[in-house]
Amino acid sequence: MRYTGPKVRLCRREGKNLFGSEKYQKLLGRNPNIPGMHGGKRLGKVSEYGRQLRAKQCAKRIFGLSEKQFRKYFAKADAAKGVTGDVLLQSLETRLDNAIYRGGFAITRAQARQFASHGIFLLNGRRIDVPSAQVKPGDVIEVRPSRKTSPVFTKNLEELESYQVPSWLNADPKKLSIEVSSLPEAQHFEMLIEPQPIVEFYSR
Repeated sequence: MRYTGPKVRLCRREGKNLFGSEKYQKLLGRNPNIPGMHGGKRLGKVSEYGRQLRAKQCAKRIFGLSEKQFRKYFAKADAAKGVTGDVLLQSLETRLDNAIYRGGFAITRAQARQFASHGIFLLNGRRIDVPSAQVKPGDVIEVRPSRKTSPVFTKNLEELESYQVPSWLNADPKKLSIEVSSLPEAQHFEMLIEPQPIVEFYSR
């Protein structure tokens, strides 16, 4: 089941701004302690299992996935050719909702997921409402013509004016479109995620 409670609690639990928004950074700064009835402080020493668990939880929460969904992503990555951790993160990065977020049309991944699930975007000219759809090189993602005048995109583009779109995507703010030019590589992966402890966690 996907977590639907206050997101700041997740940020406090991991000690990181998992969702990118300045709002969570400010809230995390006000109260960095682990959430709970006693508001406990972070322990200085963490076990190897604890390190692996936190890495897995961090990645799962950043992409807004349930445990079942995340485990499926890992199983596919583990069965595929290549370095399991890299394949896992590449699969997560090439989700439709993440491509919308990385393309600079959404402030957070949660907002991008909402855009995708409401069918606001087209994928290669066809309406799609599956946030987890995998994109590949050559794919074109664009806002539906009827939604291009929505003030939300004007606001988002203004707020993200200085944002640098990663090189694996070619975003056109005027056309409200994103072309997938290549697959993301290690330097494009979410910096807050450590893949090796995740692999170790599921390999126990």
